[in-house]
Amino acid sequence: MAEPALDLLIKNVRVVRPTRPEVERGDIGVRDGRIARVAPEIAAAEARRVYDGRGRLAFPGVVDAHTHVGIYGPLAEDAVHESRAAVSGGVTTMLTYFRTGQYYLNRGGRYAELFPEVLKLSEGRYHCDYGYHLAPIAAGHVDEMEALATTHGVPSFKIFMFYGGYGLHGTAGDEEQRRFLMIGPEDHYDLAHFEFVMRAAALIRARHPRLAEHVSVSLHCEMADILNAYTRLVQKDTSLTGLAAYSAARPPHAEGLAVAVAAYLAHETACVNVNLLHLSSRKAVESALTMARAFPNVSFRREVTVGHLLLDVDAPSATYAKVNPPIRPREDVEYLWRAVLEGQVDWIVSDHACCAAETKGAGAGGRGDIWLAKSGFGGTEYLLAGVFSEGRRRGLPLHRIAALTAWNPARRYGLLAKGDLAPGFDADLALLDPDRAFTVSAADSPSGQGYTPFEGQRLTGQVTATFLRGELAWEDGRAVGPPRGRYLRRPTPTT
Repeated sequence: MAEPALDLLIKNVRVVRPTRPEVERGDIGVRDGRIARVAPEIAAAEARRVYDGRGRLAFPGVVDAHTHVGIYGPLAEDAVHESRAAVSGGVTTMLTYFRTGQYYLNRGGRYAELFPEVLKLSEGRYHCDYGYHLAPIAAGHVDEMEALATTHGVPSFKIFMFYGGYGLHGTAGDEEQRRFLMIGPEDHYDLAHFEFVMRAAALIRARHPRLAEHVSVSLHCEMADILNAYTRLVQKDTSLTGLAAYSAARPPHAEGLAVAVAAYLAHETACVNVNLLHLSSRKAVESALTMARAFPNVSFRREVTVGHLLLDVDAPSATYAKVNPPIRPREDVEYLWRAVLEGQVDWIVSDHACCAAETKGAGAGGRGDIWLAKSGFGGTEYLLAGVFSEGRRRGLPLHRIAALTAWNPARRYGLLAKGDLAPGFDADLALLDPDRAFTVSAADSPSGQGYTPFEGQRLTGQVTATFLRGELAWEDGRAVGPPRGRYLRRPTPTT
């Protein structure tokens, strides 16, 4: 008797593909961790194992392209519980921003010494596949970018535009910021440094045509001078408190101006792949669209987060929802959703940064001092459910959800085997019950954070099972098996 051709057969699902509007009921056959067949009917006898999808929606495994694993806790520990949270929400790939300086490994120095340690600490820890973006902080890091791209498979780099002139959590003096970044007296984290990072990226593209499509520079767009001035004003204004005060202290035009500066630098340096991260406001998005028209030679991508789509300044989670750029007023949230619906946003991410309550310093119930609380929070486990629940209510088609959460970031960042449910792609799937409603509760999350700013939100559409390369990673409220995530050296092979 012949051996079954398939290792796994997932039967009776509704297949959501990012490039096709129609959702078709069918079966998915898996062999050697890749999708081998997608068809209306595949006989059970053709597979060693059969999984009943029960008519659930099968989305491509989510590519959460903006996370911060290890920022506030030890990387080796954070990787375990935060990737477990990820697979609970259908995330099968995490791309994590990493840098030198305070937090993370609390070290300066060369990436040649630091990044191998990052990979060693990560190995065998992630429940999902993972990769890294790196931030050239010191001048010497610019010279390391080519080796990072070619040797380690990291062709994506980040610039924090407000660093150097404003702190991670609020105002900070020049020397305090220099200590935070752990840079030497001859280093300057300023516009000229950003220009040199972009020139280095352009040079890598020119020297390595195979990598060129996936070499990109991502920017956190806020201008430090504006943040400093408005923070001083807002802290004197007792009529503003909490999230509303923090939004006013980091006003939307600080984002819009930074976007314009970043765009011109990209044009000047021929850095043609630019990602504008976590745009949080109408002014930021409008500036990004204006710059795309002004510089058609630059391939801009516009990112928003699920946090900025589900929360506003009146969120009851209060200081627990402190993040950079800030949570905005409801009118900005509604504008972001219009931008999503109109195709002006390229992908949606979580910006997941597990910040435990004792680290957050937000006080009981998140009602502490907004100026003293740490910035950032987790949420990767609610990415797909949040976009599905709120997006469907607003008329966002299913294939667009798949594109925004998987296909688009996978293409940009060189994850060539991720993002679609088609033969040849990794068998990464998120099975979602579109009719199952649930109330967000931190007590139900595998994250080590212990709270969530989404607490109490009612979402419709819950992930019931997550497959990573054809193996169950999560099912019905529990992780399945040990961490099996692999480091993704990009661009990843397609066969």
